[in-house]
Amino acid sequence: MNTHSLPRHPRTGVRAVGIVGGRPVYPIKGGAPTLLEQRDEVAKLLADDSYDGDVDELLKRADDIAAKIEQANQRDARLRQLRAANLPAGDPQPNPGQRQQPGMQPDDQGTPHPVNAAEAFVRSAALAHFRANGAVGKFSVEHRDAPTGTVTTTNGVPTRPERVPGIIPQNPDFPLLIANLLDRQTSSGNTLEYVRDTSGPVEGAGTWNKAAVVPEGTMKPQSGPFSWDTITTSLKTVAHWVPITRQAADDDGQMMGYINGRLTYGLEYKLDRQILTGNGTTEMQGILTTPGIGAYQPGAGSTDSKLITLRKAKTQGELALYPPDAVVLNPLDWQDIELDQDGTGQFRVITNVTEGAAALRIWGLQVVTSVAMAAGTALLGGYRTGATLWERQGITILMTDSHADLFLANTLVILAERRANVAVHTPRAFVKVTFAAAP
Repeated sequence: MNTHSLPRHPRTGVRAVGIVGGRPVYPIKGGAPTLLEQRDEVAKLLADDSYDGDVDELLKRADDIAAKIEQANQRDARLRQLRAANLPAGDPQPNPGQRQQPGMQPDDQGTPHPVNAAEAFVRSAALAHFRANGAVGKFSVEHRDAPTGTVTTTNGVPTRPERVPGIIPQNPDFPLLIANLLDRQTSSGNTLEYVRDTSGPVEGAGTWNKAAVVPEGTMKPQSGPFSWDTITTSLKTVAHWVPITRQAADDDGQMMGYINGRLTYGLEYKLDRQILTGNGTTEMQGILTTPGIGAYQPGAGSTDSKLITLRKAKTQGELALYPPDAVVLNPLDWQDIELDQDGTGQFRVITNVTEGAAALRIWGLQVVTSVAMAAGTALLGGYRTGATLWERQGITILMTDSHADLFLANTLVILAERRANVAVHTPRAFVKVTFAAAP
């Protein structure tokens, strides 16, 4: 468009900058019109019933101005939010351009809180105080990965034991550890009391379920028989420690490596073993050592493969009215199942060998492999309906220079511990599987 052909304002003599809807648009004195001035101009034209210009073009211009105003509002809101943001109390404020130290990053959802025990430890005000005082003394930091509970104490001792009121419903999960197969709850005491179903094997619902259609005025049937035991136990402490030099303790990255790579992993490893084989007295209650769990083993002379054995064991769990949801296997047994071939050399179990992190499943069951399970056996069951992991505290990390002669060696001690126990309230929800010996 030739700008010299545009009309001038009849009063001010200012030449128009364009034509919109058949009408000239004049510049605002002092520069181009602002968004609000453009908005008011278009709003005036939209409200003009006598407007005879291009309505579609006017509507398009209105939409464009509205979008720009909304974008400006969002930028202003983000700017105000950013200026108001502050780091949590006790966190060091990085200088401009300074790289964030380990443990200061947000989690996957952007939450700026510690996401594991190591981050909670290196970000704690207690560690900052410890360092500021020349790394002398001792302190502890707890990171609770179990649900938070309320604790009422008298002189440090809980006033009542934790009683489990009933059976916890089943929820879906995709665990990496045996502990994650169980329902996990927080205990508010040192003593754990729960009810264990000791009714014995159930061959079918008809043996105890007497529910029936009852005519009016007729006595209702009583289901049963049932039998229950009240189990009283205590929460057990799992702990270990490692030495660390003062130089390493001053480096957050090395500190997190010690905590995550050695201490936390060691506790999780031991917890898995306790869930399976703990003796229930001086140790946690293991599922395999709980009286009343089911058992399945192929008959003498059976040639059933491990794949078929698991399927038949699953049926036994279903007949006990507790459908299994997962199975724990020794890595060697899972290897045999994945490599099982038919007569033509085709694998019977189809797995994605290029995606090692994919969820392992067999016969609709979640598979967890663990060296805590002895080779030649497996534990199949409804884990969430059969047992609950009660935790008195999350992982607690302690550090001190007051151990033996380590002070003279310029060495500190980092200790990790947790307190927990397993309540196996429905033994019949589990089936111990013993595979047939290899021919």
